[in-house]
Amino acid sequence: MANRTVTLPTIDHGPVTLPEPSWCTGHAHHDPESTRADLAHTGPDIVLAFRGRHIAAAALDHAPFAETAPRDVRVSVDLIGRTLDARGVYELAAALDTYADRLRTLADSLLVIAAEGDL
Repeated sequence: MANRTVTLPTIDHGPVTLPEPSWCTGHAHHDPESTRADLAHTGPDIVLAFRGRHIAAAALDHAPFAETAPRDVRVSVDLIGRTLDARGVYELAAALDTYADRLRTLADSLLVIAAEGDL
């Protein structure tokens, strides 16, 4: 299988051709006024929704020419407004698991309060 590439216009380096990973969702919304440092590949969003409301999303992200951010493939997590490496994603997932347990405890407390009529 041939490697895919994409050529994107930039204001500082003209057209830039770069390898496009298989997980990239494309560049339909690319702004031709972008700089080369702003070029990025993004995968499909993994969405956390509750009762039809978007709470958060995460996706694979790669900015190969980034100047102030890591250049390796990471996961962009809008819930915290930053990208994480694999270890960071696992740590966030563990924190969310702990938070879910705390929410369940809170729900249990609410049921007790309601049952006792202590409202």
